[in-house]
Amino acid sequence: MLSEKMEKALNDQINEELYSAYLYLSMSAWFQAQNLKGFAKWMAIQFTEEQKHAQKFYDYIYDRLGAVKLQAIKEPPSSWSSPLAAYEDSFKHEQHITDRINMLYDMAGSDKDRATQEFLNWFVKEQVEEEASVDEYVQLLKIVGGNAQGLYLINKQAGARGGD
Repeated sequence: MLSEKMEKALNDQINEELYSAYLYLSMSAWFQAQNLKGFAKWMAIQFTEEQKHAQKFYDYIYDRLGAVKLQAIKEPPSSWSSPLAAYEDSFKHEQHITDRINMLYDMAGSDKDRATQEFLNWFVKEQVEEEASVDEYVQLLKIVGGNAQGLYLINKQAGARGGD
């Protein structure tokens, strides 16, 4: 059974994951409007992944006999100055989520809630992958700067990403 404090923190994390999904959907829409369909696809796949993360927390709370309490999702930004700016925002957001997962892990340790720590291990590893994946595009976009050919190639690479 979850402590009240852990149950609330996990419910808060559902909101964080749904905001992440909302943010990536907004980024996908912005890229679509810029006719950068490869980046739009990449962000749409991120949107789907974040929904799955929220569902994992939802299911886990019920598996531990807790109650899910959904909260309002704040409005994400809807435009960026460049593809690089969007990916930099994405990277900062993933770092925020990593901090949240680490906080949850530490809280579970303080509660001696080993089941929740075990559950969170998947997210700890996932965040390493998430940050590395986004940072790859940040670095590539920095390399090409405003070069149209470079942007074309990176957009094409992003569009080749397969979904889960």
